[in-house]
Amino acid sequence: MKRILFLGLFVCTVLFTFAQERIAIQHGPYLQNLKDTETTIVWLANKPSVGWVELAPDDGSNFYNTERPAYFDATNGVKNTSLIHVVKVSGLKPGTRYRYRVYAKEVLSHEGVEITYGPVAATSVYGTKPLVFTTNNHAKPETSFVMINDIHGRTNEIAPLLKVGGYDSKDMVIFNGDMLTQLRNAEELFTGFMDVSIDLFAKEIPMYYARGNHETRGLVATSFQHYFSPKEPHLYYLVRQGPVCFVMLDGGEDKPDSDIEYSGITDYDHYRSEQAAWLAEALKSKEYTEAKFKVVICHMPPGPKDLWHGPQEVLDKFVPLLNEADVDVMLSGHLHRTIDCDPTSQVRFPVVINSHKTVLRGTTQGGQLKLEILDADGKVTNTRIIKAK
Repeated sequence: MKRILFLGLFVCTVLFTFAQERIAIQHGPYLQNLKDTETTIVWLANKPSVGWVELAPDDGSNFYNTERPAYFDATNGVKNTSLIHVVKVSGLKPGTRYRYRVYAKEVLSHEGVEITYGPVAATSVYGTKPLVFTTNNHAKPETSFVMINDIHGRTNEIAPLLKVGGYDSKDMVIFNGDMLTQLRNAEELFTGFMDVSIDLFAKEIPMYYARGNHETRGLVATSFQHYFSPKEPHLYYLVRQGPVCFVMLDGGEDKPDSDIEYSGITDYDHYRSEQAAWLAEALKSKEYTEAKFKVVICHMPPGPKDLWHGPQEVLDKFVPLLNEADVDVMLSGHLHRTIDCDPTSQVRFPVVINSHKTVLRGTTQGGQLKLEILDADGKVTNTRIIKAK
């Protein structure tokens, strides 16, 4: 009897503590799909809430100088009550620096049209400087980026690799797949790699994600896009910064859909065919054709040999289109080692494969794109120079 009473009191205490916990921004915010005139901002609260972003130009005025425009997390005109908040801010100017603040206002109850709100949590613009971002700009003469891949939850290696690559002076960071081994729950997205990325850069420097084959595994695989590219039609997309157009592809899984490992839950052959149809049109866009450099990001490379099913699909469905589109280079991971592949009769552009223990740094200068792979000590282990055509 005493044991039952003790357990009952313990449960009540836990529930009371949770109920008394003040609303807070638990993860984020972080930038997604930053472009010339828009960006998407994502953050998570610890309690059901409505969320919004306040935006201000970085014009030297105090953030409190005037009421700043608010952009709400809403669907079809109704503000979402959720733990995760996603806001797409559009109508921005290219190459322009903006300040922003995110909010989460607790929803205590929602009965019909009667809503009871609780406290509000927000990022600070008083005790600390407001968060900032700068929109992309097609006219920017040069650009730079860093790329890591195949981290598989080794959280402590993310910051050292990005620092070696000089992430803080680059326009963007690219995650080229397999940041975790599988997506078992949403919390692991953050404890596994996003929390450290947010603390390091992702609040203010855009991170672009090309999904790997391991992000397709686990219970959260189907909700991956709730967190990454959440306002885009697909997980594959184009992004342009200065002289470079990046084609972000999603290779899917590496084995046949019928493989016993997938338990009949995958349909990647059809998915890659749909993606190829999109790619055929995307490669005709001005965003792509007018770029000085054309860089393809794809986790699984179409080579160099002994291809599994997924890389074979990349070779069969994507490469023929890319061969006709003046691609300068494909950047990949997946193989956990550095391989620099020259063009062949089958793949008519170089493929640079980054290891799981190195960082790839890319910088344009005049008529060339310089790609360097650096180890954790900062030693350059591979260099390729791409000259503009």
